[in-house]
Amino acid sequence: MPSSRLAEGELTHQERVPVDMDLADAQWEAYVEALRAEGFTPVDVPPADELADSVFIEDALVMVGDTAVVTRPGAESRRPEIEAAEQTARELGLRIERIVEPGTLDGGDVLPIGDVLYVGRGGRTNAEGIRQLRAIARRHGRDVVAVPVTKALHLKSAVTALPDGTVVGHPSLIDDVSMWRNFLPMPEVEGGHVVVLSDDAVLMAASAPQSAELIRSLGYRVVTVDISEFEKLEGCVTCLSVLVR
Repeated sequence: MPSSRLAEGELTHQERVPVDMDLADAQWEAYVEALRAEGFTPVDVPPADELADSVFIEDALVMVGDTAVVTRPGAESRRPEIEAAEQTARELGLRIERIVEPGTLDGGDVLPIGDVLYVGRGGRTNAEGIRQLRAIARRHGRDVVAVPVTKALHLKSAVTALPDGTVVGHPSLIDDVSMWRNFLPMPEVEGGHVVVLSDDAVLMAASAPQSAELIRSLGYRVVTVDISEFEKLEGCVTCLSVLVR
């Protein structure tokens, strides 16, 4: 759940603006309920009120098959977050792998499409973190492809993928659109962020209505949630959960 210090979270590409904590708490509850309504069983990581960014749980764990890769976040202030995330992964019976020093890896930089993990090489994830993840992924029959990220906090701040593998994003945040063979530009920055709920449904932010309508026109069911207070901290719909399928 959100820390009461959420407004103090790390910022890289945005100016700091006031955060309504009561609204943030309500939005988080609605996000959790949206996942529950789609058939998921929410499991809360123990709260860490002293860690401002801890609500962005995606950065602490990366799922590779039935293995949870415990990351080593690029921002030093976020590294204590991994302890509770690992504890929760163990309680779920998941196998554990780790990114270790000097590697850094944020889960928001890892975009799985089929058997390939695309990994953003940017301010939070370094080359050694990518090398370690590549070694782990190979043991699970997956490949890793590194992608430069300089215009957004994480790779998934710039692009995500629809269930059929089509990559969606706003061109202004993408270093090299030619990296993506099947790319569909979105009319809004927030439209590049989707959580795949099933083969025919995605979760999106309410702040991207034109993008949601475009994706609906492709035959997908779109569930929207308001996450305005988390967007103020460079968060998006992918950041607030780790889906274990």
